[in-house]
Amino acid sequence: MNMQQNSFSWRRMAARACAVIFMVTAALVVRVQSVGAGEHIAAASAGEGPPMTYYFISDLHIGGDGVLDRCSFEPELIAFLKDVAAGPRPAELIIPGDAFGLWEITQFKDEAKMEQIIKTHPGLFAQFRDTGRSVTITLLPGNHDYELACAPGFKDILARYNIRLEPVTHITRRVAGRTIWIEHGNQHDAFNFFPDFGNRYALPPGYFITTSTVAAAGRSAERGRSLWLNDLASVYPTEDIPFWIWSNYFYKEMQPVLRWFLLPFLLLFTMSVIVYAGQSLQKLGILRTKIFDLKFGSRFGLAGRLVDWVLWINGVVISFALILAIPLFLLTRDIRGALRRYGVDMPEKVADDKAGEYLAAANAVFEKDPSVALYVYGHTHVPSLQRVGPRCVINTGTWLKRVERTPSHFRLMPDVYFPSYQLGCFTISRQGTGIRVGYKTIPKRVGDELTLIEKVMILGKHPSDGNKIPAETIIGSK
Repeated sequence: MNMQQNSFSWRRMAARACAVIFMVTAALVVRVQSVGAGEHIAAASAGEGPPMTYYFISDLHIGGDGVLDRCSFEPELIAFLKDVAAGPRPAELIIPGDAFGLWEITQFKDEAKMEQIIKTHPGLFAQFRDTGRSVTITLLPGNHDYELACAPGFKDILARYNIRLEPVTHITRRVAGRTIWIEHGNQHDAFNFFPDFGNRYALPPGYFITTSTVAAAGRSAERGRSLWLNDLASVYPTEDIPFWIWSNYFYKEMQPVLRWFLLPFLLLFTMSVIVYAGQSLQKLGILRTKIFDLKFGSRFGLAGRLVDWVLWINGVVISFALILAIPLFLLTRDIRGALRRYGVDMPEKVADDKAGEYLAAANAVFEKDPSVALYVYGHTHVPSLQRVGPRCVINTGTWLKRVERTPSHFRLMPDVYFPSYQLGCFTISRQGTGIRVGYKTIPKRVGDELTLIEKVMILGKHPSDGNKIPAETIIGSK
């Protein structure tokens, strides 16, 4: 009897030991999958083992209400993640902010927003999980996904897909004995600055515009004549939104009859000003000619009479404008002054000012820490690489469709917003004693989205293909 009890006791102890060994082994496997690549990062930073390759993409803005949840570049992003997984090791993919459009989701709350994005993009998150098994994927919060920094539950949700969330304003990495400073960049934008980072209630003006305007546009875009409202999140700077809305309303939403009625008045307005000024100089005796006494009707019949009628109407408008010119000038000047006091200005000047602010922020980092060789940020959606002495300032751009404001040939016609994609990725790695910065774009064409009138308004103008970023830049090499 005692022998049977001893035998049973030994079998039970052996079973428990096997269970403990199994649990420890499983825990080690999970640990290796989740942080193994992170250990490679530490080794590469310390100069041990093969050199680390860092990949940078940002401002994906995945998710949103209505049509904003459509990710037009999802096939390209999945293919890119596969390429990263098949690339050199060790490696880390860093997404410095705005990977997700949490601000654009108003129908769900907190962590449920992320679960909804995962639900509607299962293939993409499956690829994140696959890539994250061999490559560390690190995510920083931006402004549009600021909630990632406010609720601890997001870290666990993303960890299921091997995405490592770092809920801080910036991180650093080491390469070739130098430092890479990485941040989203919104903390240098007064419109999207968080005064108490991590506090879910300390929200900037940009949040209220996005949740009330952009998200509502996403829900209602399908009711329009075209899906142009889907691109609202692509407009930069934010202060340019009213001009973008006016352009799309005129060219895409306005009733065709009304648009074609207004078109001749707008197109011939410049000519009307010249004719009006010439006729006034003739009446004053300054010009002794009759060249401005135009009578198109007598030469071109009905079409000519229509032109005469348009010129006459425009002349009346010009007369009233001249009478009101002085008070309108004073009123416009006062309104602009008030807007500037609240930080609102013309989009071109705003964009230039913001670019200067980021350069100043980079210089401040360089001065504070001389070991920093690269300052990497996103947020503005404009990819760039700018040398600052022996250092570089890099903007990671966006994978959203970009809309570039292109002036119309006719002054009174709305500017045209030319659509394009620039799916770019920066890589940073050690090369000899220096640092190699690589840049690659993934081709993606935009459909025929411009109307015939828009094409005519910018005929012969070629919007820029984005900043010309070299495929390879070497810094710090001796």
